[in-house]
Amino acid sequence: MNRREMLRGTGAFAGAATLRAEAKADPESAGRKFKVIVTGGHPGDPEYGCGGTVARLTALGHEVVLLYLNDGAWETSAAVRIAEAKKACEILKARPVYDTQANGHAVVDGAHYDAFEKIIAAENPDAVFNQWLVDNHPDHRAIANLTYESWNRLKRRFALYYYEVSDGEDTMQFPAPTHYVDISSVADTKKAACYAHASQNPDFFYGMQDTVAQFRGFAAACKRAEAYVMQVRSPYDIFALTGLSRQ
Repeated sequence: MNRREMLRGTGAFAGAATLRAEAKADPESAGRKFKVIVTGGHPGDPEYGCGGTVARLTALGHEVVLLYLNDGAWETSAAVRIAEAKKACEILKARPVYDTQANGHAVVDGAHYDAFEKIIAAENPDAVFNQWLVDNHPDHRAIANLTYESWNRLKRRFALYYYEVSDGEDTMQFPAPTHYVDISSVADTKKAACYAHASQNPDFFYGMQDTVAQFRGFAAACKRAEAYVMQVRSPYDIFALTGLSRQ
């Protein structure tokens, strides 16, 4: 039995509670190491939205890739943004990967769907954390659509989740979460990764995102949490299999 056969054996299309129970009962899944991709429009988006979860996953020995739609070049050069992302990934023990689009000029069409699908297929993840589809920034909406299309084209073979960034500033109308991850123990690690993006006004953006984390923590009965929405028809629940979810 290969990795994905084992994962699907936990109960495709089952509810989250059932998936957690089956994962706990499955001795093969307990020691498995998984690969997770976090997609983001720019360097910094995955760190702000999922940095605590990434830190917890890598501490457990799982592999995490931060896949950025572009290199972030705008008023700050690409070289600076890439160096900042490298530092952030080192803090989180993750690996950066870049698509080739331009900041503020995202294109979503057939050719770009094809190119993005190839990146996802080559990485061959067990799960992908995606930006929410309703967002004020066009690059965020673009990568959300590119990621969702890749999931469909690749026969929904990995679990797909959505995360939030700078609610009200970027993410809009984020729905009721299906999962919460307690990030209280790694809050300082997440903050350091966010502040690695020193050119991007971290005092403002980290403060905003930390308020979101505290709010989600209140809902999850912990100090700070990150919230996710699981895509319907995902083949299994990676949070249940890793034991990170509080719900």
